Amino acid sequence: MISRWILAFAGLAVASAHATDVNVIGLFTGKAVIVIDRGAPRTISAGETTAEGVKLISADSKGAVLEIDGKRQTLEMGQHFESAAQTASRTSVTLPADSGGQFIADGMVNGVHMRFMIDTGATYVSIPASEAARLGIDFRKGKLARSLTANGPVEVYRVTLDSVTLGDVTLFNVEGVVHQSPGLNLGLLGMSFLGRMEMRREGGSLTLIKRF
Repeated sequence: MISRWILAFAGLAVASAHATDVNVIGLFTGKAVIVIDRGAPRTISAGETTAEGVKLISADSKGAVLEIDGKRQTLEMGQHFESAAQTASRTSVTLPADSGGQFIADGMVNGVHMRFMIDTGATYVSIPASEAARLGIDFRKGKLARSLTANGPVEVYRVTLDSVTLGDVTLFNVEGVVHQSPGLNLGLLGMSFLGRMEMRREGGSLTLIKRF
């Protein structure tokens, strides 16, 4: 009887020490794309409970109501919740919003300087052809594809970037596309980079924390 009690107490201690880490990276009516404990992104529907015990109560374009460790939390796009903070050992970068509410920052691709705009609506890191040439990327050896933009479909070349750096965060082997659309001289930092980060939006700043 005593040994059973000891085992039960030990199990309770382990459970209470666990930190549930949830990040919202996509919002739809009745659905949300979330990252739990720095794992792979997943889509859950209202009423669904994950194996980790995170339940989606409701969601729309403005935010998601989640039940985490028995408590309800409302998270907007890019917002993050941790039941016990454990981020000190992970590299991160914090970006201020510009006057238009956009997040634009200097970074590097393959070790060479490049200016980026954060774009959660972009699937890949997107680079103008003129910038790709400056970076020494032979994009024409990449796979030709089509991408739908606000100005209609454009041809792009699929490439793999050796490294993408933003602040103290560096990711390797990042999927990207090179486009030849006129008038675009900024790189777009899309989900092939952001999907490997935790995104925390607080006021006029955005913090990106490396997951893997």
